Amino acid sequence: MPEFPHRLERTVTIRATPETVFRFFTDSPRWATWWGAGSTIDPVVGGPVYIRHPNGVEVRGEVLEITVPERIVFTYDLTPSRVTIRLEPDQDGTRLHLEHEFADAGPRDEHVQGWRFQLSLFANAVANEVYAGAQSVVDSWFAAWLIADEETREKALDGIVSPGIAFRDRYSLLDGIPDLVAHIGASQRFMPGIGLRRNGEVRQCQGTVLANWIAARIDGKALMTGTNVLLFGPDGKIDSVTGLTDVPGTTQA
Repeated sequence: MPEFPHRLERTVTIRATPETVFRFFTDSPRWATWWGAGSTIDPVVGGPVYIRHPNGVEVRGEVLEITVPERIVFTYDLTPSRVTIRLEPDQDGTRLHLEHEFADAGPRDEHVQGWRFQLSLFANAVANEVYAGAQSVVDSWFAAWLIADEETREKALDGIVSPGIAFRDRYSLLDGIPDLVAHIGASQRFMPGIGLRRNGEVRQCQGTVLANWIAARIDGKALMTGTNVLLFGPDGKIDSVTGLTDVPGTTQA
């Protein structure tokens, strides 16, 4: 192996477990989701690495080391270089540490923005898989606000939100499932017969989900509209919700 005295380092947080994140280094279809269609990897020492960027640029290499789900090292022959990726558990999911070593400083500098871009694609590829069911979870969140029985409501919330769920809107400053359960009960007493429903498809980016909603009476008459910003944890449950209410006349239900 040649000497690689020049290095590029980058550390990012991925909102998924290390086991989930590492699959995107050991499974060719997942590998291709963040490199480009047709990219492949054989996840064994000596296994070939093939990257085909969407612009047609091809890169080949070889797996030098692999320890699931902690570390992978491979060569990268677009310019003689070596890539090391390490994963460690983090409260928000996984800390990914990238080190790309080069023989020359010029190619190193040219790859700085490339890795910013590539790891963004990577984070989104992981999130698209981990949070594929986000819309169903959002629907369950809205449905929980209509559950009259307190015990049933708590069980429903326990299945979709984190124990320390934070909820903020113009009428709420809550932390934890017990506080949320009681607050929903109070909202049912003060606003009987009014519920929330999703308005359109949810949008998701790296675990942050936007869900438009309509507050309506039992007869279906819309009273107000708004948007919930939901932050999902690496386990697919909701960590926090911030509710924003539209100013009348600015949106269409």
